[in-house]
Parts: sequence; structure tokens; C-alpha cells
Amino acid sequence: MEQDSTLASEKKAPMLIVDEISVSYGHIQALKKISIEVYPQEIVVLIGANGAGKTTLLSSILGVRAPSSGKVVFEGKRIDKNSVDKNVRAGLCLVPEGRGVFASMSVLDNLLLGAHHNLANKDKNLARVYEWFPILRKRKDQIAKTLSGGERQMLAIARALMSDPKLIMIDEPSLGLAPIIVNDIFDILVTLNKEGYTVLLAEQNAFKALNCAHRGYVLETGTISLSGPSSQLLNDPGVKAAYLGA
Repeated sequence: MEQDSTLASEKKAPMLIVDEISVSYGHIQALKKISIEVYPQEIVVLIGANGAGKTTLLSSILGVRAPSSGKVVFEGKRIDKNSVDKNVRAGLCLVPEGRGVFASMSVLDNLLLGAHHNLANKDKNLARVYEWFPILRKRKDQIAKTLSGGERQMLAIARALMSDPKLIMIDEPSLGLAPIIVNDIFDILVTLNKEGYTVLLAEQNAFKALNCAHRGYVLETGTISLSGPSSQLLNDPGVKAAYLGA
């Protein structure tokens, strides 16, 4: 069910500000003066086709690729010159497209790797993760490569949560999953948001993503073409035609 988009206006300051960042790969400009904001306890979605710049934007926020211009501010502090490690310690995390789990390791070992920045709270966070993802408790001794696609996606999200992030970024969580599993994944994201987590999501499945998000941004060839509350985007004729099959 679509979330109430009034949440952002009730917050005094954004948690994340991306201010006119540009990113290039050689002579190819992947992002062109992109600006977005994410407020505490929001789900914000980036929608767009393959190659629109969604993955590049998430990786630039984390610090994988520094912007050539513009700035990224997290909780009032500029972070676009920081290392990935420093940004993770500050409370950011990214679940990459393709899950990124360690296939030859057990479920439990994958989860514990996610806690290496937050060892003091390892046991508490593991217990919480098992509450949210009970299937992972059952599979804790199982090798990750033997999990189903949906279980691997759950493991990737759970591993990110082991660091107790303030902002969790997730790249294409529905990619390659059966529709019934996609529903489960988005239900989990809504549950996490209700528990207080702030989520920035990149997703091609615009209908599912907008129905769980408070607000959204539409990316086209490295620029923001449209933004607004999810209800507005779901009813926009251009979004309907391009992304909702209408």
C-alpha cells in the first residue's frame, strides 16, 4: 500500500542531500547535476530504465565513485570526499544489484561479516535480523549459494542491517525474482521502514516501488526528469506510459 507522502514536510532537515552532483566514466557523463533529498524514516525510490544512472547515483553517495562536481551531505556533514569505509561507519550501507553475498560461505558467516563495523552490537543485531528474516535462522548453517534467489536477497538485506545503518540503500531488489517473492521483499522493506529505517531504493519495477515509497525520482539518461510524492508519480501520464505499462 502506498505510504503517506506528508512525512518529509514534517521533518526539520533531510538526512541526505545530494546537491547537483555529476559523475563521468571517461568521456561519458553518467550523472548530470543530480539533486535529491531523503528525510529520516522515509522510503524514497529512484526509478528509471537500465542505464539511467540509478546504480551510479547510489555508488556515488556511498563513496565508491567521487562526483566530479557537486556535493553529498549526510546528517549535516559533507561526505563526498570520504572513503567508503568512513561512510559505512557514519551509517550508510548499500545492498548492490545482484545481492553480493559470499556464495561459498554460510548464511551465518555472511551475516557476521556485515557486523564488522559494529561488533559491540553483533548479538543484538543478529537477534533482530532473525526476527525479521526467520528463514535465515533456519538456514544459518547452509552455504549461501544453495539458497533460492529470494533467500539470497533477504540475506543481502539482512547482512546490511547487521551494521545498524541509518540509511540503507538497495539497488534493484526485485531483479530476477518471481512476483510472489518480489511482494515478500517489498513487504519486508515497508516493515523495516515502520521500525524506523530510512530507505533509498533503486528499482525498475516502478509500480511495486512507488506503492511502498513515500516519494520518488525519475531518472532518464543521468538526469532527474520528474520527482514528487508516490501518488503523483503513479498518476503521471508520462510515468504510466514509460514505466507502468499504461
